[in-house]
Amino acid sequence: MPINNFKEDEQSKQVLKIVTINRLFAYMKKYTKEILIVLGLMFVIIAVSTINPLLMMTAIDTYVEEGNVNGLFLMAGIAVLINIVGAVCIRYRIKIMGHVSNKVLMEIRQELYEHIQKLSFNFFDNRPVGKILARVIGDVNSLKNILTSSVITLIPDFVSVIVVLVIMMILNFRLALAALSMLPLLIFGMYFIEVRAHKRWQKFRKKSSNLNAFTHEDFSGIKVVQSFTAEAQTSKTFAKLLRDLNKSFMSAIRLNDLFWPMVELSWGIGVVLVFFIGVRLLDTGSITVGLLVAFISYISMFWNPIMNLSNFYNQLITNLAGAERIFEILDIEPDISDESEAREMPPIKGDVRFNKVTFSYDGKVEVLKDLSFHIKEGETIALVGPTGAGKTTIVNLISRFYDINEGVIMIDNYNIKGVSIESLRGQMGIMTQDTFLFSGTIADNIRYGKLNATDEEIIAAAKAVHAHEFIMGFEDGYKTKINERGSKLSVGQRQLIAFARTMIAKPSILMLDEATSSIDTRTERLVQQGIESLLENRTSFVIAHRLSTIQKADRIMVVDKQGITESGSHDELMNRKGHYYDLYMAQFKTADEIIENLQVTGT
Repeated sequence: MPINNFKEDEQSKQVLKIVTINRLFAYMKKYTKEILIVLGLMFVIIAVSTINPLLMMTAIDTYVEEGNVNGLFLMAGIAVLINIVGAVCIRYRIKIMGHVSNKVLMEIRQELYEHIQKLSFNFFDNRPVGKILARVIGDVNSLKNILTSSVITLIPDFVSVIVVLVIMMILNFRLALAALSMLPLLIFGMYFIEVRAHKRWQKFRKKSSNLNAFTHEDFSGIKVVQSFTAEAQTSKTFAKLLRDLNKSFMSAIRLNDLFWPMVELSWGIGVVLVFFIGVRLLDTGSITVGLLVAFISYISMFWNPIMNLSNFYNQLITNLAGAERIFEILDIEPDISDESEAREMPPIKGDVRFNKVTFSYDGKVEVLKDLSFHIKEGETIALVGPTGAGKTTIVNLISRFYDINEGVIMIDNYNIKGVSIESLRGQMGIMTQDTFLFSGTIADNIRYGKLNATDEEIIAAAKAVHAHEFIMGFEDGYKTKINERGSKLSVGQRQLIAFARTMIAKPSILMLDEATSSIDTRTERLVQQGIESLLENRTSFVIAHRLSTIQKADRIMVVDKQGITESGSHDELMNRKGHYYDLYMAQFKTADEIIENLQVTGT
């Protein structure tokens, strides 16, 4: 698995940080009531913390000096009482804010998940699944501290700094200036660090996304890795990505680690200056001992919020890159979406018409050009031709997984661009050669084609494709647990379950893309019977390289050279001895193979 596939392939949009912050905090608007309660609790806590030094000052300057024990007990009682109130407020503040932040994270993750599901195939074609998972899980989790601290730390600590600053100015202006002498230098240093740290954390997020993408892809293809004994190479690639991640993390964290030393240095210098000036003021009688003790406490109360704010700022620049990556995805508009006046597609009869359709995946190489054909209601159409000719593309265009560049696609005289995507795709059944099964039971996977299907309908669909017999061979039958992709089942068994899933949906238009490519000859005979009953009275498109599966089709269309080169029944095309004839003869080279094919098809 080449490491080149996991270079930086995500371009970060430069967005003003204030825009990202506003978008993030907009999710908290619906929790205004809870946030106001938290802020009310925080103001009580601030009041308690600012009163404590004043009680201490009063106790020292009044009751200690006078030797008034009762007064000291009174001050102690008041301090205990208000601090109990403060402790209760802190407990409920944490509880409420934890609930709010978790709800917001759930909403962001749900919105992101639902938005990604609506994005077009082009989005998934250009991004490894691991990178998408990194957005939905890692980047969303990184926002928790920002959301929680914004209310618990940002607003209350900012208010606390202002209140303490005012109190210090009132108590003694000279001491206040000494305590704050290093603040301008701290602010300048924080700005200097932020400018550089934010870019480094953006880079770290990308490196983390690369590692997730590689790990997901490597484990998804572990059978291929082990089959080609490529463990050593993939381990080297993983180690390289891990080193890149660690290097980017250390580069970012080295800047972040400067925050605390800068705050502590400013704090320490301020305390030393206050002691230095305060001792001299004591000698002149300008201040009392109680005032100096209280002032030292207020210095701590001033710099603690500053440290909290710097920590919040640290978290903000650390995790804001995650928010930017989330909103970057949310801002992507689906390539395929309903038009403003899209109407519901009525029940489909199955008349399909392509009128001069041209399509390109990349806007450069045209896969189809000026393609026109008409499929009548109830016809079974087989699409054959070389790999990459455009067979699957035709099926994808009918389902509107991609939009055509030119021309018109009509179903029952409705332009598919003029109907809602949900009403269109909801009446189509698609089974591809990439058989995907979900974790759960066999019944759950079949029911995915019709979520309200009864057990009887599930069994009937399985019997129709001759899957019932092997399913009942399991100890738990239809309740048999299978893991993702059904790795414990044979390839043929997985395809039969997927076929039953398609059958139970009873689609108006059916599309089978190499649906029987991995089924053995004996199973194919059984499945062909199920296919015939499924195709009856239903417009169907069957893509197959195994020509034995499509000889009874009403029409066979040979797709090549950006269009349809031949069209007709099996017998008609064989008599022409054209492209289809060459494909057929190349596939069945021996007389024995031709006889076996005739036995399979019943001809």
